[in-house]
Amino acid sequence: MATKKLDVGAILAAADAGGFAVPAFNYSDIWDFLAIVEAAEELDAPIFISSNQQVVTDIGIELTGAFGAAAIKKARIPLLHHLDHSNKVEICRAAVDNHYPSVMIDASARPLAENIAAVKEVVAYAHPRGVFVEGEVGRIQGMGVEGMYTGTDFLARVEDVEKFVAESGVDSLAAGIGTAHGFYKGKPEIHFDLLEKINKAVKVPLVLHGGTGIPEEDVRRAIKGGINKMNVGTIIHCTYMNALRAELNARGENPYTLDVMKKVRPLVTNVVKQWIKVCMADGKAKGLV
Repeated sequence: MATKKLDVGAILAAADAGGFAVPAFNYSDIWDFLAIVEAAEELDAPIFISSNQQVVTDIGIELTGAFGAAAIKKARIPLLHHLDHSNKVEICRAAVDNHYPSVMIDASARPLAENIAAVKEVVAYAHPRGVFVEGEVGRIQGMGVEGMYTGTDFLARVEDVEKFVAESGVDSLAAGIGTAHGFYKGKPEIHFDLLEKINKAVKVPLVLHGGTGIPEEDVRRAIKGGINKMNVGTIIHCTYMNALRAELNARGENPYTLDVMKKVRPLVTNVVKQWIKVCMADGKAKGLV
C-alpha cells in the first residue's frame, strides 16, 4: 500500500518553533481510532495516533498498520501513526514493515548500555526505511502496558541522557521527570528544573508521557520548557469504556453496534479536542501536510 510520506522530525521541529506540542493519543480499536482522527480534523491539528504493544499484538500489526496507512492517506491533517512503548525490537521492525512512520523502543527498564544497544538496533533498521525512532531514559511511574513501576529511581540523569542520545542515534527522547501512567493520586510532581537541564543538554525533540491528569498550566509549562510531543492514553480508553457501559445500560439487550458507537464516539472526540487545545496544537496543521 502506498503511504503518504510525512516528515516526523520536521513536524516536531515546527511544534518546537511554534510553541506547541503535538499530542499523541493512544487507541484501543478502530472506534476510538476514528474518534481521535475526527477530533484532529475538526480542529485542524497535527497528531500522533498511537498503538501500544498490547494493541498490535492482540489485533495484529498487519491490521493496525493497514488501517493506519489508509487513515494517513485520507487525512487532511498530519496524522502520524506511532508504535508506543514496545520493549521488543522485533515488534518495532514489524511496525516499520507495516507502514508505521514512527516507532518507540522502550528499553528503559534495562541498564543504560543495553538500552542504547536496543535503540541502535531499531535505528539501524528504521532509518534506512524513513521511520522515526523514539527512546526513553529514566522511568515513567505507575502502570503502563510495559508493566508497573513503583520504584524511586525514576528520574533521568542528564549525563545518561547525553550518552544515550549521542550513542544511540535516537530521534526523540522521553525522559523520566516525574510523570506517571494512569490517573494521578494527588498533583503530579514534575521536575521542571530537570526538564530545563535536559532540554539544554540535547537537541532532539522531547516527549512527555503520562499526560492524563496533568493540570493544563503544567502541560503548558512543560511545553515552554522544551516538550514537543505530549502522550495521552488513560483518559481516552476510560472515556471510551465508561461511555460504552452507560450507552449499553441505557439501551438494554440486543443493541446494534453502529447505533451504540454513534453515541459513544462523540464523547471520545470531545476529550481529544480538549487535549489538542491544552497542547495548543489546534489550527497548527497548515503547511505541515
